[in-house]
Amino acid sequence: MAKQTYNEASNSSINIINEGTSIKGDINANGDTRIDGELIGNIASKGRLVVGPKGKIDGEIRCNNVEVSGFIKGKVAAIELLTMKASAKIEGDIVAGKLSVEPGASFSGSCSMGGSSAVSSPENDEKGKTLYSQKN
Repeated sequence: MAKQTYNEASNSSINIINEGTSIKGDINANGDTRIDGELIGNIASKGRLVVGPKGKIDGEIRCNNVEVSGFIKGKVAAIELLTMKASAKIEGDIVAGKLSVEPGASFSGSCSMGGSSAVSSPENDEKGKTLYSQKN
């Protein structure tokens, strides 16, 4: 039987930021989130984050799984899997358990892959202390 990679909270409703919507502020979610609009702020989720083709995030991300088709400016930490679709563009460092990159995707920054301990370790900057020191 296949291993369930999402925790129980992801079975609840999905948080959606639609195209044409812009949010300034941080998001903390227990379930899955999809962003087709714009987020200026950090996002931390125990579930899955999907950034649609027209989605934009300017901030730091820490989620179990992240699928990117749009644009992210900031550090991305995916505890399990980061998937970059062909239209994805990331400007910032990547830390992921596993990384999947389709041809055409691009990122500028450093990339570190490994176990979840690398993703959960505290960062030295002030923003990172609150976002990345959280343990699941």
